[in-house]
Amino acid sequence: MSNLSQISSDRPLLLIGCGKMGGAMLQGWLKAGLSVSAVKIVDPYLKGVRELLPDLKEDCFAEKLSDLPEGLVPGFIVLAVKPQMMDDATAGLKAIDCTDGVFLSIAAGKTIGYFERHLGANAAIIRAMPNTPAAIGQGITVGCPNKNVSASQKAVCHDLLLAAGIVEWVAEETLIDAVTAVSGSGPAYVFHLVEALADAGVAVGLPAELAKKLALHTVSGAGALLAQSDQDATELRINVTSPNGTTEAALKVLMGEQGLGKLMGEAVLAAHNRSKELAD
Repeated sequence: MSNLSQISSDRPLLLIGCGKMGGAMLQGWLKAGLSVSAVKIVDPYLKGVRELLPDLKEDCFAEKLSDLPEGLVPGFIVLAVKPQMMDDATAGLKAIDCTDGVFLSIAAGKTIGYFERHLGANAAIIRAMPNTPAAIGQGITVGCPNKNVSASQKAVCHDLLLAAGIVEWVAEETLIDAVTAVSGSGPAYVFHLVEALADAGVAVGLPAELAKKLALHTVSGAGALLAQSDQDATELRINVTSPNGTTEAALKVLMGEQGLGKLMGEAVLAAHNRSKELAD
């Protein structure tokens, strides 16, 4: 039975920010059995939210935190606003009774320390880093709780994050910078791989549209195969590489001293260092 059953209309889930990521997660929660009466949504652009979720009742929505019903005591508060909007969100939360509530943030760069400064040292806080495939339920999210989060609260948040895909946990928040560099920023690396592969196809004579289609489906198909296979990436690479064949010729370039491994290491390190600089 899903831990989402612990969320009720008496202690509802408060979702602050219902854009692409927040909206996708909410749709996942509702599909997983979360009651519509157990959700309150705060978003300044309610027209789009209502269109996305036409079955929700009008009293589920509010444009501002100050518009929420008086006496509301949320059990779980999911912060899905952009980092630059977080100061306003945390300031507005001070007027709401969040006693024994859990704050789950999916905002990049906002640390547990930031939330403890704004919400109180005793607040139960989970910092989570999803990636963009979470918008279609195919992402991976890594969470880190502070010392105030109980095992049962963490279990509910685990099920909330499952709406975005796979969920993993770390005990050390410093690892979130590395997570950001690998999986948070990682989809952009894959998208650029598609761009580069398509451009290379054009360079050897393919029509541009065909090159784009070949690159797209090669990358997405290979990813799907890897996800469904009981073999790891190394084994699959070896399987497709015939001795003295075309793939081997290409891999001698990609796996050379100045190849993809070196470039990827430098790229991830740059993202990791920037994540540390942006931490608030």
